[in-house]
Amino acid sequence: MTEAGGLAFATSPEAVGFDTQRLSRLDDYMSGMVASGQVAGTSTLLMRHGQIVAFQTHGQARLGDDVPLGRDAIFRIYSMTKPVTGVALMILFEEGRWTLDDPITRFLPELSDLKVFTGMDAHGDMVVEDAARPPTMRELMSHTAGFGYGLFDFHPVERAYRTAGVLRAEILDDLVRRVAGVPLMFQPGTEWFYSIATDLQGLIVERISGQTFGAFLSERILEPLGMVDTGFQTRPDNQHRLAAIYRGDGAGGLKEATTAFDMPINDFTRPPRMEGGGGGLVSTATDYARFCQMILNRGQLEGTRILTAASIDLMATNMIPDAVLATTNPFRLLPFNPAFGFGLDFAVMLDPAAIGAVEGRGTLSWGGGGGTWFWIDPENDLIFVGLIQRLADPVSDAFRKQARTLVYAALTHPEK
Repeated sequence: MTEAGGLAFATSPEAVGFDTQRLSRLDDYMSGMVASGQVAGTSTLLMRHGQIVAFQTHGQARLGDDVPLGRDAIFRIYSMTKPVTGVALMILFEEGRWTLDDPITRFLPELSDLKVFTGMDAHGDMVVEDAARPPTMRELMSHTAGFGYGLFDFHPVERAYRTAGVLRAEILDDLVRRVAGVPLMFQPGTEWFYSIATDLQGLIVERISGQTFGAFLSERILEPLGMVDTGFQTRPDNQHRLAAIYRGDGAGGLKEATTAFDMPINDFTRPPRMEGGGGGLVSTATDYARFCQMILNRGQLEGTRILTAASIDLMATNMIPDAVLATTNPFRLLPFNPAFGFGLDFAVMLDPAAIGAVEGRGTLSWGGGGGTWFWIDPENDLIFVGLIQRLADPVSDAFRKQARTLVYAALTHPEK
């Protein structure tokens, strides 16, 4: 096979710096996790210098199905939607439609009178104060605006998001109205918390462009990049390729998930309730690799330019204030510090050696709640896309860590 999803294969792993035998450890790990019942299937795609180094699948799209998982299997990518949303917003940035220091109230006037959580009173009610100022677009895209999400149950603001049904909104206009009724978790710019911010970005794209969010993504990103199976729902001709989604059953096995984050699983064969910028897309390994390669190429793929190199560089620049990086907080999803930050809808590796990481400086990454993950390493000119069908838990987290270790252990000649 010379290509997959329009992406060419390298003549051999060695031709682009990898050791075939060492790289087989990654394949062995993935097949072993399927054999042990930790996941139904795995799809992993590694590219270097714009060529596929390894593209392996194991297991099935659905347990009990004898049909092997195909390279064209469609996965729920959940929060891997977020970087796509960020690119959509940056397209409008390049058109001069907004700036990083614009207050978000320029586009979301519903958020003009935000309050900020300061504690709980003796009666168990939230104590609030006025927001010192509206969050900025920069803060919205770096999760430092102060919003909650409603995915977790360890903070009063998170519980308030659940009570308000923020994630159950039917349309984005309703979502922002529900967000307006809940206090910020902290004053804008003073902390980092994984949040509803990217769904709000999707609404901003709609309001600036005058298009639905899905239409904008299709016209400006997905179709130009040849991401033919990526969208907010499957088509009649490809829905049979949609992989099932599972969770741990508490006894070392799997059971099919019927809910995710306290909401019914969307089967993606019908239009969604809401085209959410935070987690609504389905995609394939090759489709998402095309997106990652565009980012690695600093804005273009195969002669089609989506963004300028300057805009990609901006997205890859840490936006978390130094004072925040210098502190720790148990409520953060990741241990941000001076060596590891967050840009515009991507996590950014600032100094890998300082924290014992193996990827290159400037690596961009994120993952999805269905177990999927990716990273883009400009220093080593490589990308990796990993797709499994297990809702986020310690097992799915182990996949991400082990994949990084095994990939870089196989890159024995990075100078090639």
